[in-house]
Amino acid sequence: MFDPLMYVKVFAIGGLVCLIGQLLIITTKMTSARILVTFLLFGVVLEALKLFEPIREFAGAGISVPIIGFGASLAHGAISAGETMGLLGVLTGGLTATAGGIAVAIFAGYIFGLIFNSKTK
Repeated sequence: MFDPLMYVKVFAIGGLVCLIGQLLIITTKMTSARILVTFLLFGVVLEALKLFEPIREFAGAGISVPIIGFGASLAHGAISAGETMGLLGVLTGGLTATAGGIAVAIFAGYIFGLIFNSKTK
């Protein structure tokens, strides 16, 4: 069902995530890598506290597509597999849950590496 309000919510929440990232870049000396890890860990914490799902139900792709959603997926996979497989599940569950996205990212990076001529700064 088409819900125009959902597009507004996705755009607003995704934009808020980007705004927070931009504010961190402007106001702190954090590198892009540290901001990335901070957002990833924020997603892990939200999932561990069981707060990510209610936010995702409200914001949809606005919260699940950015790196916060990837962190939550890693945590969800580790928690779920840990409950069924124990310690081995904790260690492997996150990668199992996100393997598809990781494979696509590696493949796309390889293809773009072939197409474009990258240069160091």
